[in-house]
Amino acid sequence: MLSARNQLPATVKSVTLGNVMAEVLMDVNGVEIVAAITRRSAEALQLKAGDTVKAVIKSTEVMIDKD
Repeated sequence: MLSARNQLPATVKSVTLGNVMAEVLMDVNGVEIVAAITRRSAEALQLKAGDTVKAVIKSTEVMIDKD
């Protein structure tokens, strides 16, 4: 169990592996979000397009903009 409260069900759209890092593009109810994780973590999780995951957002700051 994770202590982070912001856990969003998501679907992996793509995983781009670099030498050290991996970029994981996810769909959360029609909104795309991107996570940068280590390549080792992406490989350990065996992430691939179509996987159902949770996007866990832990941040010290959230900014809001209003038009």
